[in-house]
Amino acid sequence: MNFPLPVEYRRFLPRFYRLASVSVLSNLMVPLAGLCDTAFLGHLEDIRYLAGVILGSILFDYLYRVLKFIRSGTNTITAEAVGREDEEGILLAILRSGLIALIIAFTILILQYPIEKIGFTILSGSPEIEVSGIDYFSARIWGAPAVLLNFVFIGWFLGREMKAAIFFLSFVGNFSNVGLDYLIIYRWSLGSLGAGLATAISQYLALFIAIIFMAFSIKWSGFLGILRKVVDGKELKSIIALKGNILIRYLGLISTYSIFINLSALLGTDILAANGLLLQIALLSQFTVQGIGMTLQTLTGNFKVKGNIEQISPLLVVSIINSLIIASTFAFIPFLFPETIFKLLTDHPEISEKAIQYSLWLLPLLCLTATAFMLEGYFIGLKECATLRNGVLTAFFIGFLPLAVMSYYWQNNHLLWSGLTAYMGTLIITLFLQLPKVHKNHAFQFQESE
Repeated sequence: MNFPLPVEYRRFLPRFYRLASVSVLSNLMVPLAGLCDTAFLGHLEDIRYLAGVILGSILFDYLYRVLKFIRSGTNTITAEAVGREDEEGILLAILRSGLIALIIAFTILILQYPIEKIGFTILSGSPEIEVSGIDYFSARIWGAPAVLLNFVFIGWFLGREMKAAIFFLSFVGNFSNVGLDYLIIYRWSLGSLGAGLATAISQYLALFIAIIFMAFSIKWSGFLGILRKVVDGKELKSIIALKGNILIRYLGLISTYSIFINLSALLGTDILAANGLLLQIALLSQFTVQGIGMTLQTLTGNFKVKGNIEQISPLLVVSIINSLIIASTFAFIPFLFPETIFKLLTDHPEISEKAIQYSLWLLPLLCLTATAFMLEGYFIGLKECATLRNGVLTAFFIGFLPLAVMSYYWQNNHLLWSGLTAYMGTLIITLFLQLPKVHKNHAFQFQESE
């Protein structure tokens, strides 16, 4: 029996799945490369290399995952310019975002020593683990310019729906990371330092691919005239305001995960390593559903500019359903095959046992995270970033922080996982309550503009 889809779904579904499939695959390559880092280090005899990289990665969660606001902001601006068929606006989107990215990247390089000192003063771990974490940080930090420019390129390619560019950039960057991991960690025995070097070098290889795709996709006539408009004060201020609110979203999310890892370290090295392994699986799910979220964000911005308001709500529904299917799959695999999954990641049975013990938290956490990410993509696509900012702050201070404090007080890892889950649940509630108002406002604005 055939069930015909409503017309508003038929209009965008093929386009949605084409873009989402490439976006998901490219996003999935990021945590897969990180999983390979973990696997290479987890099979070394000395566990301090694995624990050190888990600890050192907290700083990069702040420096890089927080700075993904550059990608999201670039995507939204580019998608709107594409919807308006504004060729100049499309080029200005990447040039202005690239300028912001380079300023931030070189600031990070200049301040790397104080960032390292402050970061590892705040983070908790044994002296041996901290040494490994600092080695990892000191090598990987030199990839900052490439990382931030790649965020800009990915956002720009997504906004233009350049599927091949997105795929090849991610493919080269992440699979070269795996190859370099084997060479530098396994063959050259450089441990955590090697993991940092491999990641930094792979980012520059990805940047090279991105520049090639850009060079062949823009019209160079009149480029110098457009270049003069890059530093227009009013437009730059508008972009910075948009990206500032998205930045708070990333700060809230990464602060939550960073506090989670730091409190894990205070509960013991075994808990830190076990929680780190579970988070690798969680990140696989999150990066994958973020591919759906970025597609939602791109199409929402495009539909908004073109006036296809009636398609935005169905788009959100389709995105949530697909993201929940992905998230539940990732959650059930380690639950059904725990021995197989965790044996791939580490040879230390005591770490595997603890990871299995706490793996039951993956199902609620991943499903709530998938729904929250879709709502975030919806609000970013509509440029309702102040609403998103307020939701994130509510989730952090009301959902996560009280349970995190209790987990430290009672030294209870289950409470710590419940805090992470409560963050996502609180964020969903706060954003869901704003949906009717936001949708009504945008429908009214479109009617007024006609």
